[in-house]
Amino acid sequence: MKFLSAIAGLLLLALSVSAALPQPDLLAQIHFAGAQKISSDPHSTAFTNEFSSPEALALRAQTANKLANWLAGWLQTNADGNVAVPGGAAKLRPLFDDLQSAEWFLEARAAANGKPGMGIAIRLNPARAQLWQASLQPFFPSATFKSVGGWLVFDSNPALLNLGDALAKRVSAPPVGWLDLDINWPRLAQWYPVLKTLALPETQFTVTAPDENFRINGKFLFPQSLALNLEPWRVPTNTLHQPFNSFTAVRGFASWLQSQPWAQPYQITPEPNQFIDWSMLSANIAFQTSAVIPVPDAAGAVAQMYARLLPVFKDLNAREYFVEPVTLERTNQEIDFIGMPFLAPQLKALTEPAGQFLFWETFPNPARGKPLPPELFQRLATKDLVFYHWEITAQRMAQMLQLSQYGLMVSKHEQLGDNSAALNWLLRIGGTLGNTDTEITQSGPAEFTFTRKAPGGFTAVEFFTLANWLEATNFPGCDIKLPPPSARQKLLRQRLEQRRQQAQTQVISIPAPAPGH
Repeated sequence: MKFLSAIAGLLLLALSVSAALPQPDLLAQIHFAGAQKISSDPHSTAFTNEFSSPEALALRAQTANKLANWLAGWLQTNADGNVAVPGGAAKLRPLFDDLQSAEWFLEARAAANGKPGMGIAIRLNPARAQLWQASLQPFFPSATFKSVGGWLVFDSNPALLNLGDALAKRVSAPPVGWLDLDINWPRLAQWYPVLKTLALPETQFTVTAPDENFRINGKFLFPQSLALNLEPWRVPTNTLHQPFNSFTAVRGFASWLQSQPWAQPYQITPEPNQFIDWSMLSANIAFQTSAVIPVPDAAGAVAQMYARLLPVFKDLNAREYFVEPVTLERTNQEIDFIGMPFLAPQLKALTEPAGQFLFWETFPNPARGKPLPPELFQRLATKDLVFYHWEITAQRMAQMLQLSQYGLMVSKHEQLGDNSAALNWLLRIGGTLGNTDTEITQSGPAEFTFTRKAPGGFTAVEFFTLANWLEATNFPGCDIKLPPPSARQKLLRQRLEQRRQQAQTQVISIPAPAPGH
């Protein structure tokens, strides 16, 4: 549950809206400094630790192979002219090595007729420049290739937008950041429809490393003014206590949640408008995680949630979504989730000096330890704060390995394999990561500002989400659902269950020994 709630909390704001269009024709604008240039930076330790180890190189190669296969098929269907290119993936594969090591710009825009145009400027030696031209020309018959001061400038179709000339001017003074991007996800969804389900906003990010940490600064742009209710934070100070190694707080999402079709089966009234979750620092229990939602009437909210969740879990069980059926039992002001292996999750009413809450815990909350640090309340006092997350990432990575694998197992999804490239990469970098700190504030009527300081760039949840995505067999799709069991597997499972029940019956029916025997 923590795995799911943390993802929901993190993505709640970032995935909730369509994008504004400061540049209506923009699809994407990206600058990457390249691994070669970054490695010469005096503060490149964070980058090299994460992306230059043997484990990282193996994952990079695996991902490039998948992308080359996918892109070759996509271009043959969607590129101008729909040209069939024999051996297309093999032609494209070497280009992904250059995109990792060399500095480059990419710009994609939609022409007046709606067709997309793309330009790339990449710093290459003459031999690699010739390879690029030979590899891309078959996919883009109308493309042009120019050499500008050590840069190859590719324009997919100059007649549309003449992007090549604009890029040729930009390469004269590249940005100082390691990564700069502006991506209009809704427009991109016209050519890659799966993006529509994510409803990503237009995203502008810059990544730098002035010290041993990545610094990520960016904005999420909204199509209209926001009407958020940023009511004062309500923190259950008796229940939430130290030592904890992650803390997430988000507020102002009630109206958005009410509008989401996927959330309708879980809706209670009034709609929740805050969410806080945390994980305890425990040497023995990786699943020691909790979450609260402030509500005006906790007992009433429990009753509503029970009525809402019963049909949801009935449907999930009917579809055999879980490894074992999960049932709900309600006692007074508490709901127990029965059938989740190794866990004892509960949803219950909680009354605190700060008010009433719906309280979720995977294991009973330990006795109150140290009070909350004053620094936490100072951070929550940040003006117009809508999202805050802090964690000790190395500790959370160790916990997330168990949490994510468990969540995938019980919901019948593919787990990371013991020797998978992504898992080896996570194990290599996990113990080296320190504190990660993230804020999202409302910085304008239709704008959020994002800031992060992190030794690895990502949170533990994001690392494992990324790892599972990269390991998906249909990457850049994300289908990791296990296939349904065959008829033979179902029959075998039924027979094993029957034998287990028979064995229990035989044990129970053994008569007690007579006195004196």
